[in-house]
Amino acid sequence: MSELINNAQKRKKLLKHMILQLHEGTAPDAVRTQLTRLMGSVPYNDVVEVEQELIAEGLPQEEILKLCDIHTAALDGILDHSEAKTAPPGHPVHTFKEENRALRKEIQALNLLYDEIKKTEDQTKLQPLLNDIHRYFNNLMDVEKHYLRKEYLLFPFLEKHGVTGPPTVMWGKHDETREFLKAAMEAFGAAAEITPEEAKTVIDLVLKPASQAIDDMISKEEEILLPMCLDTLEDKEWFEIERQSIEYGYCLYDPKDTWKPEGVEVEEAAADETGKIQLPSGSFDVQELTSILNTIPFDMTFVDKEDRVRYFTQGRERIFARSRAILGRKIQQCHPPSSVNIVEKILDDFKAGREDNAAFWICLNDRFIHIEYFAMRGDEGDYLGTLEVSQDLTEKRKLEGEQRLLQYAQKDREDG
Repeated sequence: MSELINNAQKRKKLLKHMILQLHEGTAPDAVRTQLTRLMGSVPYNDVVEVEQELIAEGLPQEEILKLCDIHTAALDGILDHSEAKTAPPGHPVHTFKEENRALRKEIQALNLLYDEIKKTEDQTKLQPLLNDIHRYFNNLMDVEKHYLRKEYLLFPFLEKHGVTGPPTVMWGKHDETREFLKAAMEAFGAAAEITPEEAKTVIDLVLKPASQAIDDMISKEEEILLPMCLDTLEDKEWFEIERQSIEYGYCLYDPKDTWKPEGVEVEEAAADETGKIQLPSGSFDVQELTSILNTIPFDMTFVDKEDRVRYFTQGRERIFARSRAILGRKIQQCHPPSSVNIVEKILDDFKAGREDNAAFWICLNDRFIHIEYFAMRGDEGDYLGTLEVSQDLTEKRKLEGEQRLLQYAQKDREDG
């Protein structure tokens, strides 16, 4: 038996046989028992290679997708990561894992809420619980950015190395998860008059499958995909992934560290002859423009015509907290469920050309906050997006009379 265990080809042949047993209907627990008895632990690379071979030998992708969750369950706890590489902070793999941690916190909170609803028969307690679940699902929708970075940044590099099976299978699982999430979000639209018994059914048939699909994908990434990618991709490829990641945004996590591999030449983005950003009324370099936007005395957030957050200023005195994790996120998912209908109304009116601005003002922690949304339009009047501008007007509301002479704002100073 030791010869079988130590021979890589025989080991993979055995693993393939076990996975095909799953295909024929053998229960995952029985297969896991066999694998543990015969092999002790399974190198994660063997799983990738066997999956690739099964596809090459003609096992339809649809069957691989069906098997994916089953063989992941069968291999749970027996994959060997003793020789797996690690990634430093700022590295794309580190970021993927931190996003997974954030997603799992949301899923854990949801599981507790599912249990609460299953215990309640009180209609008055139901809606607040469903609102909380809706809020957590708004956060889970952020997983789209995580998946897009895998699909359009990570998978192409894997395919260049001849690894085509796992990306194909995983993309299919992404699409399944997207359908689960779509069904879940649609279910919230009909949740206003739902009974406790109906809510329990919705949880079992719609909501829990969606959150569980994300949790299962996290396991597939952590156990197989990411260790294999660290073994396969070169530093210059990882650096290219890291540089392009901001275009897709981050999922519930804002990387705090910058990673740059040693010995990799960085190709700077080409600039025009002057190195300036030329606008119709003047020009700036990037540093100047960034400073201007962060110096203006109010917060601005730009939402594009697809309703996705694309930019926010980073001034010294922020009114509402923002992190780069919201970039690429639908603006509807950045608001509590109770106010989403207002956001939708503003966007619909802006897009239809019925309105060009909408203003609100609130008292927040004894401060008077003015919030205004502006429709952004092109030269032909076409809708480009929405600009949200927030200002703290507390001190300005106190102004009286005039001030014509130079008088700098006086700050309180401690006596020396």
